[in-house]
Amino acid sequence: MSAAVKLTNVVKRFGALEVLKGVSFEVQPGEVVALIGQSGSGKSTALRCINRLETIQGGEIEVCGHHVEDPKLDVRVLRKDIGMVFQSYNLFPHMNVAENIMLALRRVKSVPKAEAFEIARQVLAKVGLSEKIDAYPEQLSGGQQQRVAIARSLAMQPKVMLFDEVTSALDPKLTIEVLRVMEDLARGGMTMIIVTHEMAYARRAANRVIYMHTGKVWETGSSDILVNPQTPELREFLANEL
Repeated sequence: MSAAVKLTNVVKRFGALEVLKGVSFEVQPGEVVALIGQSGSGKSTALRCINRLETIQGGEIEVCGHHVEDPKLDVRVLRKDIGMVFQSYNLFPHMNVAENIMLALRRVKSVPKAEAFEIARQVLAKVGLSEKIDAYPEQLSGGQQQRVAIARSLAMQPKVMLFDEVTSALDPKLTIEVLRVMEDLARGGMTMIIVTHEMAYARRAANRVIYMHTGKVWETGSSDILVNPQTPELREFLANEL
């Protein structure tokens, strides 16, 4: 089975600063991978490179058969296969929930309005927000807004979902609400790469954990590495997270 996502010796620089120093890892279809590490270790940059929000200076990235580093790649086609959810919800305040979800369906996929509305209804049910379909972002809690952002990505029927610290701006109660939705997606077989500081969630939901340190994949394995780390760097990181 070919990998859904494959990074091979990926190098990313911002000016003289090398943020990714030959990063390699694979994610199989249906696998949930948690990327952990200190701020500045390259986790979020790796996600942004996978989605071609950043271009790389070396190596290769393949996602669902797309060669992401290819300058001739049609980025719109790539992003039909990749959903990405950020820390900030990025909902349009002047649009209600249904309109926020329908926007990309209508503009990118040219889905008819009635069909787009039905898809919005279905994905909102998946994230437990059916009753909020006519609400505006300002009428929602942070956790509800983040769940709408997840629903908006799901509406595009991506093959891979990327989550970048999606709970970092939320209080513990709202965090649980969002993580529950992500666990449901994992149980449904969605291929997911999750940048997270939620170690308990990573231990529970991830098939594999990748610890990044100073721009490199430092340690990788099942969630057991969170209980029995093999390197002093990961031991120290986990001690500081507790």
